[in-house]
Amino acid sequence: MRIGQTSLITFVSRVVASAIGFAGTIYFARELGATVLGQYSLVLAIVGWLAIGGKIGVTSALRKRLSEGEEQGEFFAAGAITVGGLFLLVSTLVYLFRAPLTTYVGAEVAGFVVLLLFATLLNEMAGSVLSGYHLVHVKGLLNPVRMSARTLVQVAAVVVGFGLFGMLGGYAAGYVVVGLIGLWIVSPAVEWPSKRHFRSLKEYAQYSWIGTIHSRAFGWIDIVVLGLFVSSDLVGIYSVSWTIGTFFLAFGGSVSTAIFPEVSKLSATEGRDRAAPLVHDALAYAGLIVIPGLVGAVLLGPRILRIYGTEFVRGTAVLGLLVGSCLVESYRQQLTGTLGAIDRPDYTFRVSALFVVANVVFNLGLVSLFGWVGAAVATLSSASVATVAGYYYLAREIDFDVPIREIGKQWVAALAMAGVVYAGLRFEETYRLLSHNFATVLLLVGLGAGVYFAVLMVISTRFRTTVRNNLPVDPLS
Repeated sequence: MRIGQTSLITFVSRVVASAIGFAGTIYFARELGATVLGQYSLVLAIVGWLAIGGKIGVTSALRKRLSEGEEQGEFFAAGAITVGGLFLLVSTLVYLFRAPLTTYVGAEVAGFVVLLLFATLLNEMAGSVLSGYHLVHVKGLLNPVRMSARTLVQVAAVVVGFGLFGMLGGYAAGYVVVGLIGLWIVSPAVEWPSKRHFRSLKEYAQYSWIGTIHSRAFGWIDIVVLGLFVSSDLVGIYSVSWTIGTFFLAFGGSVSTAIFPEVSKLSATEGRDRAAPLVHDALAYAGLIVIPGLVGAVLLGPRILRIYGTEFVRGTAVLGLLVGSCLVESYRQQLTGTLGAIDRPDYTFRVSALFVVANVVFNLGLVSLFGWVGAAVATLSSASVATVAGYYYLAREIDFDVPIREIGKQWVAALAMAGVVYAGLRFEETYRLLSHNFATVLLLVGLGAGVYFAVLMVISTRFRTTVRNNLPVDPLS
């Protein structure tokens, strides 16, 4: 399967999953309010950090070794044994520290934290196996399944009155379902591993584990720090803004996920320089969705947040900053993802370590001074630092060009879109033809997307060629 098609399948799957998630979040926001959403976000942040201790880079190492195509049964068994042992260790620590955990969240959630940790690690293992077996498109198709299962259980639990605990249980259910399905699809061979297989995973994981911290830190350090300084309702509003921001990040993540196994195999068999065209393509399309998303968030931010409830409109400034962070992060993903694929996890370690330190320092300093807006600025700043570092290290390994002209064309198309959306917004505010916020947002988003892609098709030969090459049939034949 072509990388473009794989990226598109993964992205569309994430869009469908996000749409389901948006619908659920809107319901929960209106039904439970920002305070419960804040507690929910704090629990997920805690689980995200604990999951790092539950795998310490092992799942990333497993994906890399499986993608190389040798001794897959032994590597899978070694990975499963290691992750299973770490899960038992971390779960014991959760039980021992259940009292301060309850105080921090404001509810007794220790049991749910252990359940969510298990579900998360199972899902991570399944995802690594699917990617390692070059089934990235299948992994992507499971995203809507996960989100559907999660949302259905959560809604049913909230309807009958379980509130926060129903949401946590539903979240775990979605991950368990997808994890089991993913492992069933691959049905990986299981062979008894030797010390060499554990050592090989360790050699890669000792650097890649901090990449996991990077992915968790982007979106969770600020949540955790906010929990120390602001009320749960502000954490809930902030987390909703993050949900919107990460939707725009989906395409960049899809591109990075799709090229990893291809770059890994290519660099292992033909040399690292052969991966340069893939890096160029990945950077060209990393911001394809986030760039117009940022422009749209600036223009329509208050109306988008109003869908969740009037109290969420306070997050307008935060939303713009977080979507900007996602744009920068999208380019970082391509750079450090390629470093991992060419077997330079030591460089990804340095980039991720720099990001984590900068994020923690910036968050602690700026949140204490400026509140939740400071958290968003901290995330944007640390993401920028990491992206520059990622470029520096990758340029040392591969001679590649940054597609500045193509990125510039995407900005031109986005600005053309902005003109049309702004005119439509002013027209609606003046004449009140729809007089319905949700309908107005849908109409302007659809109109803006149409204008953006239409303009890009006209001004970008590369984009036209890419679209034509990845269609199931040639429209010109």
